[in-house]
Amino acid sequence: MVDWTDRHFRYFLRQLAPRSLFYTEMHTTGAILRGKSEYILDFDPIERPLALQIAGDDPSAVAESVKKAEAWAYDEYNLNCGCPSDKVQEAHFGACLMAEPALVADLVKAMKDSTGKPVTVKHRIGIRGHGVVRESYEEMVEFVEACAQAGADRFIIHARIAILEGLDPRQNREIPPLRYEEVHRLKRDFPELTIEINGGFRTLDALLPQYDAVDGVMVGRAAYEDPYFLTAAERAVFGDPLPLITRRSVLLALIPYFDTWQAKDLFPHKIYRHMTDLFAGFRGARKWRQLLSPPYKTFHRSSDILKVGMELFPDEILDSTDHRPPPLPREEPSTTI
Repeated sequence: MVDWTDRHFRYFLRQLAPRSLFYTEMHTTGAILRGKSEYILDFDPIERPLALQIAGDDPSAVAESVKKAEAWAYDEYNLNCGCPSDKVQEAHFGACLMAEPALVADLVKAMKDSTGKPVTVKHRIGIRGHGVVRESYEEMVEFVEACAQAGADRFIIHARIAILEGLDPRQNREIPPLRYEEVHRLKRDFPELTIEINGGFRTLDALLPQYDAVDGVMVGRAAYEDPYFLTAAERAVFGDPLPLITRRSVLLALIPYFDTWQAKDLFPHKIYRHMTDLFAGFRGARKWRQLLSPPYKTFHRSSDILKVGMELFPDEILDSTDHRPPPLPREEPSTTI
């Protein structure tokens, strides 16, 4: 989720989800090795547990990237073998690597040899395009076994194939059908492997049954488009009541964060652009989105935008721990005599 799951979004989301593992944006080995380290690799400790997601096709480069990142306190390193974009394919990263299980195994081994922390692989159930068709269950098993033998600690599997030509990334998240059963079968066939599933989980009714079949669930855009969904998911998965996590508590916690970054001359919309759907489903959500949308408002103290935003909502919304507003009471039909 390049340009989405940056450090500011992760800091914001951590106020809502204290226990989930977060992932960075996908960073190429070139960016890690030659880019500005503070911009690429730095993060606030509150974001942990945090995985650095790496894209690359050269074992020596992924190894050096991991070694460089060891100066930071990442909790694991993740190799991206799932992104289907044309730009990523042209660089020989992402989903197209599923056509080369032996190469991916070399990448995993190089990463494992460079750290004592977990190394994980994010991939699709298969790929199709540019003359390559590898979308059978048996071919996915071949890929997973190669990575497992190289030392991969966990697999996060998007339960769709990636179509490598003719579809853009958004279409690749929607058009190829979800095939959850193949991920479930993989866990049944290889119970010793840690298998997590990704793809299409936007409700608790869809998410929670997955824990009967696999070890975990990755949520992507659902958490961005409805951040409080992750609070509801943590309550359901971990059994934590999380009674203090309200929209008001989240915004109050972010005031010093805004002030800190204002002192570093960061434009505040770089932070609050991630927060437009905090009140999704509640009365006043539209005015909240408008407040945080272009043209961006200017305040002497950048965190004042949060205080202005809180004035849009009554206490029962600011202090609610509901994911969505409770349904209105059903009116009894009137009786006329």
